[in-house]
Amino acid sequence: MTDIREILNQTDRFAAGVGCQVTEVDEHHAVAEMTVGKEHLNAGGVCQGGALFTLADLSMAALMNHQGNLTFGISSNVMFLSSAVEDDRLRAEAVSINDHRRISSVEVRVTNQDGRLICHLTGMGYRKDVPLAK
Repeated sequence: MTDIREILNQTDRFAAGVGCQVTEVDEHHAVAEMTVGKEHLNAGGVCQGGALFTLADLSMAALMNHQGNLTFGISSNVMFLSSAVEDDRLRAEAVSINDHRRISSVEVRVTNQDGRLICHLTGMGYRKDVPLAK
């Protein structure tokens, strides 16, 4: 079995560059984590929505690509529910809602170190007949 954590942590340069890392993956869920730094803050002094989306998207990608075939996100809906601040340790957990041969659906909850829900994402992906690059 391909180690999706290793592949994504090495090849998803954007996510790695903003401090996101896949920490857990199995056939039912995936987790990505990051600590909010100064570089993640927007003009309002809270974590920028794009950083939160990137973290959620990375956990979604890990789960959708777990089987080893290249899967691209085709739809995402994100709701920002509360703010994350500098030094918050964020955890994005993706769980499978439905996993057909071609279309995968997931739900992602991003929480901080206190378990407070920061944002919620639902997404769909399209699985190709192409192996995930190693």
